[in-house]
Order: sequence, then structure tokens, then C-alpha cells
Amino acid sequence: MKSSLLIVGFFVLGIIVSLFQWLPQILIDADLSIYALYVLMFLVGIGIGADKKAWDILRNARLKIFLVPLTVIVGTAIGVAVVSVFLKNITLREALAIGAGYGYYSLSSIFIGEISGEAMGVVALISNISREILTLLLAPLIARYFGKLAPIAAGGATSMDTTLPVIAKTVGKEFAIIAVFSGIVLTILVPVFVTMILEF
Repeated sequence: MKSSLLIVGFFVLGIIVSLFQWLPQILIDADLSIYALYVLMFLVGIGIGADKKAWDILRNARLKIFLVPLTVIVGTAIGVAVVSVFLKNITLREALAIGAGYGYYSLSSIFIGEISGEAMGVVALISNISREILTLLLAPLIARYFGKLAPIAAGGATSMDTTLPVIAKTVGKEFAIIAVFSGIVLTILVPVFVTMILEF
């Protein structure tokens, strides 16, 4: 829990530093976060590659591994459908499209914004960022009460990158490969599902 709070703390610190313009403009203009993500993924990759148990789990899982992203898709759709009953200004279709972002806020919010308008794009952005932040904060509790695959499901598409270190630390490096696999599948499906839900 401490590491999750520390991650969110640095996120908030970044917002404050940029709001008050305490950094040189060159650092604000440069997209350094992508390079930080590359380094993070490289280090997580080293940890996974060195762990033989992780590869054994992947070999033994075989087709069962597809159940993880499938569960995320079905669970998200059911959850969003229930919540949409209480949302007056958002239709079921729009709610399902927002949920189909699976935490991939940068891409899903652009698609939804272009198809359904800027307001829905902002809702998608906030909803999917919230999913990521809640996973970062609550991964240990989610794993304790719902099992080791639960943080992977909670992270959605982000389980392959930003929430991967927290997931790996919480449930063990042997589950990191499943998290990466699930995240990749969901990331590929985000533009497909969002477009299909809103345009067909």
C-alpha cells in the first residue's frame, strides 16, 4: 500500500510542479514520460525474464490465459451497464464505450471525443484515469480479498505498463506475464470495441 501511495504522491507532485511552473519550459514541452515508461518496462522485463516460474505459469496456462482478458471485458461491461442506470446524461451505449477504454485513457478518450463530442471524451478520460489510479492504490487490498488475478483485471489495459510494477510486487512476478498478455489483448481491442459500440 505504501508503494502505491508513493506512486500517486509523485503523480500529484508532478501536477503541482507543472501548475506553478517550477520547471524549465523545455522539460514541460518534452514528452519525458514515454522514456520513463520505456525504462520501467525494460526493468520489469528483466525481472520477468529472470524468473523461471513466470514462464512455467504461461506454459501451463495455455488457452486458459485468454480467460483473463475475457473476464475483464465481460466484467467491465456488466459493471458499466449497472452504473449507467444511475447516469441521466449518459446513454448505455456511451457508458459501454467509456468502459471499453479498459484504463487506456489516452486513446479511448480521443476516439470517444471525436465520435460523441468533447464532453464524453473528458468523461472517458477521467473514468479511465480513475481506473488506473484506483488499481495503483488498491492492488494489495484487491489481491487479498479477490485473488491474485483480480489486480490484473482491475488494471485492464494498463496491466501491461503503468500498473504492471504494482501488480508484480503485489501478486508476484510469476503473474506479471499474464498481466502483460491481458494488457496487450485489451489494448488492441480498445479502438475496435469503442468504435463498434458507438458507430454500429
